[in-house]
Amino acid sequence: MMSDGSAAGVGALHPDRLFPADPRTRAIARALYAEVRALPILSPHGHTDPRWFAANEPFTDPASLLLTPDHYITRMLYSQGVALEALGVRALDGDGDGEPPDPLAIWRTFAAHYFLFRGTPTRLWLDWVLAEVFGVETPLTLANAERTFECICAHLAEPAYRPRALFERFGIEVLATTESPLDTLEHHAAIRTSGWPGRVISAYRPDPLVDPETPGFLANLARFGELTHQDTLTWRGYLEAHRVRRAFFAQQGATSTDHGHPTARTADLGTCESEALFERVLRSTQAGTLRGDDAEAFRAQMLTEMARMSLEDGMVMQVHPGAWRDHNAPLHARFGANIGGDIPTATDYVGALRPLLNRFGNERALTLIVFTLDESSYSRELAPLAGHYPALKLGPAWWFHDSPEGLMRFREQTTETAGFYNTVGFNDDTRAFFSIPARHDAARRIDCAFLARLVAEHRLPESEAAEVARDLAYRLPKQAYRL
Repeated sequence: MMSDGSAAGVGALHPDRLFPADPRTRAIARALYAEVRALPILSPHGHTDPRWFAANEPFTDPASLLLTPDHYITRMLYSQGVALEALGVRALDGDGDGEPPDPLAIWRTFAAHYFLFRGTPTRLWLDWVLAEVFGVETPLTLANAERTFECICAHLAEPAYRPRALFERFGIEVLATTESPLDTLEHHAAIRTSGWPGRVISAYRPDPLVDPETPGFLANLARFGELTHQDTLTWRGYLEAHRVRRAFFAQQGATSTDHGHPTARTADLGTCESEALFERVLRSTQAGTLRGDDAEAFRAQMLTEMARMSLEDGMVMQVHPGAWRDHNAPLHARFGANIGGDIPTATDYVGALRPLLNRFGNERALTLIVFTLDESSYSRELAPLAGHYPALKLGPAWWFHDSPEGLMRFREQTTETAGFYNTVGFNDDTRAFFSIPARHDAARRIDCAFLARLVAEHRLPESEAAEVARDLAYRLPKQAYRL
């Protein structure tokens, strides 16, 4: 990882950020952090673009790199009345109000509203990027906006700021992207044959082929059949197509699958029942009469089928449930997905996961990593489940809860029941490449702050806390994701 930000200067990051206020506990946190600060970054799940590392071309400008694609930024500014078009977001129909603003105009709009991010993790990450990566003044203001923009642009033109050079500068050991089974993985292939030693792998995300409510579901099945040479309109052929495609992803380096379902519901139907459900889903989707309960039942069964396949091929399975996607329907219709309109929902795990866990939860060869956007489930459901079933592990605080407070709540509410070793360390789950080291640094600081409290309260020897800190930062994600 890069510098810890202890250098003095205008806008320099404080070396004790996120550490406890109590001097004695803070000193322990500092010592623990020194053990993990420079460990390599493992980023086993995220949404960065593999084409960046395949082409290794310069990033164009600060706005298109740091602002427009980041839904953490666009959602906050939109909530305060800033039009998405003013941030460079284009309507799906291309019918905007004239040409989009130039990058400097977008950057100035952002700088004028930077105060809105006070106290948020977005501010924490962006200050880190500005200070540590680009060496510019923080905080960003309208007064320094143009100077900052020009400085960043000058850096982006340098070879040291190309994607591969930054990958190495950030200390990244492994970076996983996420692709649909319909993706050709051509960029991953280009990376592997380029001679560059950076390890960029994919994760198998079958949502467009297991969620019948996905627009274009039947067309996706047809393309799936073409890619795999299987009859994807039969239950057996459809399952075999997944096996074929999973094998292809594994050949390209993938070690995990990822499933972003609305709920955590699973099912364990027999073959005849599954065939009947699949045929009913196909008929009703074609007729435009698909029922929500059939779609949910099919997604539920497919999670269990994916667990079965993970036992066969060794892929780690991740489940990310509980987001009401694109809650703002008019905005989604105009601009599409991933613009900040997703909202967490209450999620059941005890009943929902029981069919899958009864079938495969006792299998030590299976690793099922479950995430949540429903923090109320940590101590009531998820920690007790992970503290019992050998196959189940807890993913870190995710998305809306990838924040200092959210990361701390996760440790406080899960450790007493699941311990540290039924969790999988940290993953950043981001589209924002430059924020990866910032996010990992924040997570390491919070873990060290939590461990320092245990040491200060004489609940854990400092030598053991140092070992746990190293495990959380490096060994656990490496082990859990089979990297």
